[in-house]
Formats: sequence, C-alpha cells, structure tokens
Amino acid sequence: MFGCNKKLKFLSTTVFSRPRFITVLPSSLLSTANPSVSFTKQAHACIVVSGLHGNASFLGHLIALLALCPSTPLEYSFAIHQTINNPPVFMSNNMIRCIAKSESPRKSLVFYSDSILRSCARPNNYTFTFLLQACSKSLGLCEGVQIHGQLLRLGFGQDVYVKNALIHFYSCCCKVESSKKVFEESPQRCDVVTWNVMLAGFARDGELSAAENLFVEMPERDVVSWNTMIMAYVHNGKLEESLDCFRRMRECGLPPNEATLVTMLSASAQLGLLGHGRMVHSLIDLFNIPMTVTLGSALLDMYAKCGCIEQARIWFDKLPRRDISTWNVMICGLASHGLAKEALALFRRFLNEGLCPVNVTFIGVLNACSRAGLVKEGWRYFRLMGDVYGIEPEMEHYGCMVDLLGRAGLVSQAVEMIESMDLSRNPVLWATLLCACRIHGLEEMGQSIGHKLIQLDPTYDGHYVQLSSIYAKSKKWEDVVRVRKLMVERNTCKVTGWSLIEDQGMVHRFVSGDREHKRSLEIYKMLERIETRLAEAGYTPNIVSVLHDIGEEEKEIVIKVHSERLAIAFGFLVTSSGACIRIVKNLRVCSDCHEFSKMISRVFEREIIVRDVSRFHHFKEGKCSCADYW
Repeated sequence: MFGCNKKLKFLSTTVFSRPRFITVLPSSLLSTANPSVSFTKQAHACIVVSGLHGNASFLGHLIALLALCPSTPLEYSFAIHQTINNPPVFMSNNMIRCIAKSESPRKSLVFYSDSILRSCARPNNYTFTFLLQACSKSLGLCEGVQIHGQLLRLGFGQDVYVKNALIHFYSCCCKVESSKKVFEESPQRCDVVTWNVMLAGFARDGELSAAENLFVEMPERDVVSWNTMIMAYVHNGKLEESLDCFRRMRECGLPPNEATLVTMLSASAQLGLLGHGRMVHSLIDLFNIPMTVTLGSALLDMYAKCGCIEQARIWFDKLPRRDISTWNVMICGLASHGLAKEALALFRRFLNEGLCPVNVTFIGVLNACSRAGLVKEGWRYFRLMGDVYGIEPEMEHYGCMVDLLGRAGLVSQAVEMIESMDLSRNPVLWATLLCACRIHGLEEMGQSIGHKLIQLDPTYDGHYVQLSSIYAKSKKWEDVVRVRKLMVERNTCKVTGWSLIEDQGMVHRFVSGDREHKRSLEIYKMLERIETRLAEAGYTPNIVSVLHDIGEEEKEIVIKVHSERLAIAFGFLVTSSGACIRIVKNLRVCSDCHEFSKMISRVFEREIIVRDVSRFHHFKEGKCSCADYW
C-alpha cells in the first residue's frame, strides 16, 4: 500500500501481528546504510499506522536517518521534531546533525540554544561533536571557541569523540597549533581517528614534514591514515613520494578504497605514468570497487594525460554514469591532444544531452580552438559563453583567446582584448602575447611587452627568458647578456627543464646534459647512434633557440643533450623494438627537439609521445599531431 521495499513490507505486517514490533523497527531502521528521504517517509508512515507517532525514540531514529540522507529536507525534520514536547537529547542531537550538514550550518547553534539550553536539558558528548561539525563547515571560529569553553566546563574535554571533533574544527579554521594543543592533551585518550584527524590537519596546512613525523609515530595506521599521507604528498607536488607511499601501503597488506585509487590516478596523470595508471586501474577490478562518477572521471583523466586519448574515449563511452565533470575531462583531454574537431563535436553532443556547460567546459572548448587555430570558431564560442549561458569570462578564458589570436598572428587583436578586459591585467596574458611575438618575429612589440612584464613581475624567470629569446633570434647578444645579468641581480633563475620516462614502474628523470643516471654511458652511446642515423637521413640541428653567443659547433653540442633526447635514448634501451616511447616534459619542447623527434619516428619507425607544458605531441611516420603548430 505504501510502495514499500521488502524490508518495509515485513515491518507493515509486523505492526499488527507481533507486539515485539516496537523493538524491531528501530533496529531495522538503523541497519539501513544508505537511507533515502522516500524510505524514511515510508518508515514514518508505518510508525503512524502503528499508533506510535508519539514515541520520541522512534521519531529520533527517523531524524537520524534523515541526517544520513544525501539531501536532508530541513522542514520535514523540524516537523517531526516539533511533534514531541520536551524531546530527549538523542532526538535534538540528530536535529543538530541535520542542520549542521545543511547550507546553513550556523543555525544549528541557534537550535542548540533554543532546544537544549533553554529547556535545561543536559547535552552529551554527541551534542558537542555535531555542533563542532557545524562550526567546521561554516568556519565559525568564534562560535567554535565558545563551544570549546562550554564543553570543558561540562567535563567533556577528555571524551575521544569530542577531542577528534575539536582537532578537526581547529584544522578547518587554519588553527593547526590549536589542533596540536588539543591533540597533545591526554595522549592516552587518543584513538586511530584522533591521529588521523591531526595528520589531516598538518596536511591541510601544508606542514608536510610535521605530517611525515606524525605518520611515523602513529601506533596504528588504517587506510585513512595512508590515504591522508598520500594526498598530502600529491597536494604538495611530491608526486613520486606519493607513489612510494602507495607502494608501502600495499606492502602492508591494506586494500585500497575509492579515495586511495582516485588520488593515485591523479598522481599517475600528473606524472604521465601510464604503467602505474594501468596498475591502479587493475586494482579497481581486483577489489571490485564500484565505478562511481568520481572514480570514472579520474580514470579518464589518467588515460588522457598519459597520452592514451583513444583509451580514454573507449572508457568514456563505457562508463555507467557521467556528470558534467566527466564530460569536461573528456573535452579538455581531446583539446590537449590537438583533436579540436573531436572536442567540439563532443561539446555539441554534451549540449544535445541537455547538459548546461560551466566555466571549465568553455576552457576546454576554447583551448581546442586555440590548439587548432580555429579563430572564427573561438570567437563564436567565446560570445556564446556569455550571451547564452551567462558565464562571465575569467582569466583562463581570456588566456585561451589571447593564445588563439597570438598563435594565429592576430597580435593586435589580442592586445585589444587584453586592454578591453574588465579584469585586472594578469601578467600571464602579456606573457602569452610575448610568446606570440617571438614566434612571429615581432621584435619591437616583443621587446616592449617583455620590459613591461619584467616591471609587472620582476621575480618570474620566464619573462627574462622569453625576452632573451627575442634578442637572441635577432643576434643581439649584448642585449641577451644584459637581460641575463638583470635576471641574476634580481635573484631569479631559469626553471630547470626535465623530462620523465617510466620503466617497469620506476620513474627516470633527466635534465639537460645529465650524466648522473646509472646507465649514462649506454644512453650517450645510443644517442650517438640515433644522431648518426638521422644525419644520414638529412637531419641538421636547428640552433636558433640556443641563447648563447658561442660558436655554431658549441651550440650544436648544447642542443644535442637536451633532456628529452636523453629520455628518448633511454627509451630505446628499455623498450622493445617498435614500442611507443612516452616522455613527459615540464617545459615547452624546443623547435629542434621537435624536428629531431619527427625524424626519429620516420627513420626508426617508432612512435614517440611527448607531453610538454603546453600540449601533447604524437610523433609518427615523420609527422606530429600538432601539425607544427604549438
């Protein structure tokens, strides 16, 4: 009669046939792991039909279920609570819990004052746990400190649940020293959750060394402990350390959960480590982890950022559920691989599905236009964003448009766009334009923009390097020296370029002229063999990008030991004949290394995939997927 599931059908028959229904119903409700509002309303109907609508215990359990629902209707929860005069603390606590997870968590403090304090009821440890959750969510430092004082006066300062909530509250409010003080009080009152909450506090505050020390000291570690430490490494850019931490977790025999796998897929994606990403994917199947939207999106992102865009497309179509973030990952992935037409086609499919784009969606769309030089389409989507969807352009959108116009040689239009912006002039936009000036040989404008950038942001090395490149292209070596000297005087230095390659789960990092690798002699011998074959095929080094006033022969030596060349030579040593070589580079690939890689792909019949700071380059049969437009 109520459209009940099997559990509720059993309950409805029990109402009239067995007096022990009074004890069956609460335990049945509490055993529901993922209640819905619909389920709770059906259970409420059973209670009303049974004549137990005035039972505070049952109604308290109903509110507890509503607190666990993904979206809690506060009006319904309040209506249940108000049916009982002088409700018990258990019932009021669950009402506080409902409010704490709502969009207005501070209202739980008002409710606490009205429902518990004014009725002279005595709060318990759960009361303060839920109140502190509300203060954590709303970042209510002042209110939380008052709650802290009250719970101490009532003698709950030693309760482990309250202690954990206090540490979490202070961490959320960026008061990690206060968290530490609470943690260090009565260490015998700590459980694994206490240690985890303190560990998360250090991680959130960026105190990586403190987190590492605490992790070592932990008397017991669970999957949350390991996840927190792995996430701390990832969020602080220590990606290789996160891989090592994950390896140690697996050696301890702890099975990963969804949070572990999502984080490790992110680390694999950022490093471009396909082998590691595939290993993480295999664990999803091994442990039968449900393919949620979050996990599916992380999997797509990993394949896209590791150069396997076709694999990403296959999985995109296979996913049982997709949300806007999933579509955004796929659109942005296609754009980064230079597949502009495919990215724009997917965007049209996205719209046909009835989905509404957000700012990130248009970043992917405009980036696709930029990578392919689609000026007309770029303008159309830029206008569509504001005119149809009411999305105000942000710095990233302007950056894509300036890049699009600059690469297409429409530098004057790009300047007009920057100067007409409502937003403040971000140096990144001028830097993008400076790069366009260097590409198109606009020496005078490039010099003007370069000096402007150095004034706007004198500590960033990239501006000096770009300006030096423009002077070097014109063989104005005195100006190159002057800019380099200025760079040293202002305590800036060029970011060291590096290239990564993965082999059998290990990450190998190379810098220009690197001789630290244990197989260095073999790598340089292989590089000589490659260069000899390419020279026979007609390759000559393009030394224009070398910024030093040195002889032609010396410039050739400098360019021959760039980091990606060393990584490619190592790839020849560790991969089978004909296998694809995958490289990740932290800077933009130079024009000569780009030509070098194209030649290798033709002469040796090897596919090479390079992910640089700008995009992917798929070198195959003497051509690059970027069509030399990068």
